[in-house]
Amino acid sequence: MRFNRLDLNLLVALDALLTECSITKAAERLNLSPSATSNALARLREYFDDELLVQVGRRMEPTPRAQGLHEAVRDVLVRVDSAIAIQPEFQPAQSDRVFRVFVSDYTQMVFVPHVLALAQAERCSARFEFLPQVSNPQRSLERGEADLLIIPRGFVSPDHPEEKLYDEEFTCVVWRDSALARGELSFDRYVAARHVVMQPPGSVGDSFEAWFVKRYGITRQVAVTSYGFSSLPPMVVGTDFIATVHKRLALQMQAAFPIELRAPPLPMPAMEQGLQWHKYRTQDPGLVWLRKLLHRAARAMDGEAG
Repeated sequence: MRFNRLDLNLLVALDALLTECSITKAAERLNLSPSATSNALARLREYFDDELLVQVGRRMEPTPRAQGLHEAVRDVLVRVDSAIAIQPEFQPAQSDRVFRVFVSDYTQMVFVPHVLALAQAERCSARFEFLPQVSNPQRSLERGEADLLIIPRGFVSPDHPEEKLYDEEFTCVVWRDSALARGELSFDRYVAARHVVMQPPGSVGDSFEAWFVKRYGITRQVAVTSYGFSSLPPMVVGTDFIATVHKRLALQMQAAFPIELRAPPLPMPAMEQGLQWHKYRTQDPGLVWLRKLLHRAARAMDGEAG
């Protein structure tokens, strides 16, 4: 099919080429030979009268024209996928669909088991891929690489619909034989302590907890950084370190490690865990089903906690 003399199949090739910045990797993504992909690039260069990708050292870099095209092309492809490729109804017990959901390790530990249990109860045959939120997961949502984000609402994109899943409180975790486990955990002791914190991988941003603490003008003494939340409670064992983590996660860890929980000595409101999806996929029957399932899982989790 052609539009303004452009073979629309070439838009898929252009998206792959600009995403991978490599003919070989784009060919693998498209399930084509490198020569066929190279030929597609030549046709695209002719149509747009631009090199699109240029060799810089050992890698290829997009031209300014290509950079301007990429998001527009991705938007078109997501619209097409949303309008045409999605089935008119979703039967969980008969589906071979793959749901790609970006989550933190904390979410996988405390929330995802409830999701999978409910999916199993419905004999769901779809597959779930839980992917790490390593850097700017909103971009993956924009590009159609993720179906859903489960993320604190303070970090959601303003460009797409979102809703609250559940609230999560924070607690402080210390080794049960440490000095911090004896007596009151005062504000001064908290500030003076050495902290174990999570730093999001591939990002210079902060976790929700660290961001909030900074709002109070507190500079904590960081002893250890980790790329995941679930590693924080075990890391305080055998030390006088302290970690501030999600309460549900800390309660799980308390059953396995010699740790104690202490209320944070500063006002710390609950985190609102949010759910976000692409605006073009609001009516996608599969995602409508999955969003409802996630809300049921949140209610099940809250009921278990109660």
